Amino acid sequence: MGDLSITGATLAITFGAILLALIGLIYLMRNVYQSRTEKGIAGEYTEDADKDGSYIENRAKYERVDVFGLSSTFFNFGLALAVGLSLLAFAWTQYEAEIIIPEGALELEEEIEMEPPRTAEPPPPPPPPPPPVIEEVPEEELIEEDPPEFEDTSIDEESVMNEPPPEVKEDKAPPPPPPPPPPPPKPDVEEIFKVVENMPMFPGCEDLGSYAEQKQCADKKMLEFIYGNIKYPAIARENGVEGMAVVSFVVEQDGTVTDATVVRNPGAKTGEEALRVVQLMNEKGIKWVPGQQGGRAVRVQFNLPVKFQLE
Repeated sequence: MGDLSITGATLAITFGAILLALIGLIYLMRNVYQSRTEKGIAGEYTEDADKDGSYIENRAKYERVDVFGLSSTFFNFGLALAVGLSLLAFAWTQYEAEIIIPEGALELEEEIEMEPPRTAEPPPPPPPPPPPVIEEVPEEELIEEDPPEFEDTSIDEESVMNEPPPEVKEDKAPPPPPPPPPPPPKPDVEEIFKVVENMPMFPGCEDLGSYAEQKQCADKKMLEFIYGNIKYPAIARENGVEGMAVVSFVVEQDGTVTDATVVRNPGAKTGEEALRVVQLMNEKGIKWVPGQQGGRAVRVQFNLPVKFQLE
């Protein structure tokens, strides 16, 4: 027996055709037997019965409308149909979609430099001040004043000294309020590393032996996920746009992906599509194996190149 394999679409079409054929056969035989029953009741088969006398001897009163006359034929037909459907069910084959990964998918042509985001353009510098205006100051006339009169303050033995009145001390002012407490310290933000001892890896290969084997397997699974979910933008396909988009993101200590942004965009919605696939990891609950530095999990920046290449 040859290798029989059919796709799910072909199997569904075949089942639909068989179902329609069965429904049509049922309605056809129903109409045939209904017509024969009406003729038998009307006495159209009486003459034939009088000639050979077979209708009296047979089980059915009207042999031509006997529903058991084709029972063996229907049984064989049903048996053949069941065997055929079983063969079709066993021949149903699911084909995995072929994922095409371009060569050098993880190779960056040059180092990606991250630029700080610009919220707004700085305002222009203020114009220089106008030069000072020099005005002529009129000469002032000197007015001679009378010399001050000097008062004799010397004292002798007969002079009487009056004691100055005592100073009345006023109530002291209330003490100033205490200074406000210092502002709370800023929360410590974990440093983001670019290169660590063990770089973060896509999940699914933790059971392998060495770190090199795990890294190679993880890179393969990551590329299969990226190029298995990416959809070439229609505008890029129509205009023949190809190139490499680069998405930068941070792999957190718990393996989630944050701060994803496009740092290189070939245009025509390619960068946006690469960013969508990266953000799809969190939506599907995929958590990376976090990077390790000094035996502890740290935050690591990861630059992912995504190649758009028309076939």
